[in-house]
Amino acid sequence: MTTIVIPDTLKPGDGRFGSGPTKVRQEQAAALAAARELGTSHRQPPVKALVRRVRSGLAELFDLPNEFVVSLGNGGTNAFWDAAAFGLVQERSQHLSFGEFSSKFAGVTARAPWLKEPSVIATEPGTHPLPRAEAGIDAYALTHNETSTGVRMDIRRPAGADSGSLVLVDATSGAGALPVDPAEFDAYYFAPQKVFGADGGLWLALLSPAALARIDEIAASGRYIPDFLSLKAAVDNSVKDQTLNTPAVSTLVLLATQIDWLLERGGLAWSQARSLRSAEILYSWAERSQFATPFVSDPAMRSPVVGTIDFTDAVSAKAVAAVLRENGIVDTEPYYKLGRNQLRIGLFPAIEPADVAALTACVDYVVERLALVHHGADQHHEHEQPEHGRQQPAWHLVHGIRVLLVVHGFCARLRGA
Repeated sequence: MTTIVIPDTLKPGDGRFGSGPTKVRQEQAAALAAARELGTSHRQPPVKALVRRVRSGLAELFDLPNEFVVSLGNGGTNAFWDAAAFGLVQERSQHLSFGEFSSKFAGVTARAPWLKEPSVIATEPGTHPLPRAEAGIDAYALTHNETSTGVRMDIRRPAGADSGSLVLVDATSGAGALPVDPAEFDAYYFAPQKVFGADGGLWLALLSPAALARIDEIAASGRYIPDFLSLKAAVDNSVKDQTLNTPAVSTLVLLATQIDWLLERGGLAWSQARSLRSAEILYSWAERSQFATPFVSDPAMRSPVVGTIDFTDAVSAKAVAAVLRENGIVDTEPYYKLGRNQLRIGLFPAIEPADVAALTACVDYVVERLALVHHGADQHHEHEQPEHGRQQPAWHLVHGIRVLLVVHGFCARLRGA
């Protein structure tokens, strides 16, 4: 591929747009470098105080009722699915499947020989189904935000569900940036490498009294549960501000620092507004574009934290993402298993909305120059720098599509939006 140099005047201040792991703020890295808890025992007061800071901060961020417990354990969301199959699903679960990650928990319960075959309600990627009450279902598994496709859904208990049934919500990429009512769930679980800008290898779960009672009931039933996957053991340790096994203390430091940052700026309401602003910039640009369009057609289902943008056949998203990466703008590639000609853009609260605006201008710049290369235009245009920070309007043919690009002016208008 011919190298295309994006002018520095167009580039975002920070070029990290990943959907997980996500951007870690410099202030988090500085807090980690200064953390005296690193290299000390996780059973002693300094690290236990760090865990307490995480647990109390999440309780405040999500405005949890006093009887809820913030629990945590080793292993990430995949480990929590296994733990939930052992310790939260009594006999049969219902799963909504609308992407790579929402389908995985269903696969776990389907393979568990002690559980009945789960009920699965599926829709095509780019949409989401709704849960429906079924007799005999004791756990409804929902996904707040499907990271692979950029689809989000509202969290509500299914009307008419059996008394005592639980609502288990995978919130890995949505927790901390999407609204949620604790009255609508029993287990709201996530990993810290998305909104919370930390590393993986840890799961966190907000557990209702009903979920805690189910965990105790199953633990006392005689069902075999490995210690590492025991939610009873995880809860018992969490209320002591510790984990069953040694945690990654660096992850706890990054997580605690990010929770403090969110709370200092207004909590969940501020975080939601911040991501929504970035989403508005991205989706409105795509809707105006001659070559891009939001993959999720229903605006109500579009994620404010993971934006998926389809390209026409005339433009290769893979080529665009490669040029962006060469220029230090990284992790805009689509989820590989989805197999679409698209970009996937992280819009988490740590990402500046102005950087999202700059990204869209850079995409336009790259698409224009890729078209010039394709049509054999003079190569020196790829290395031109705007004179005095300005560039004259130019019409170019992009595979038969005429696109007006006033690059610097467009970027400036978006930055001021």
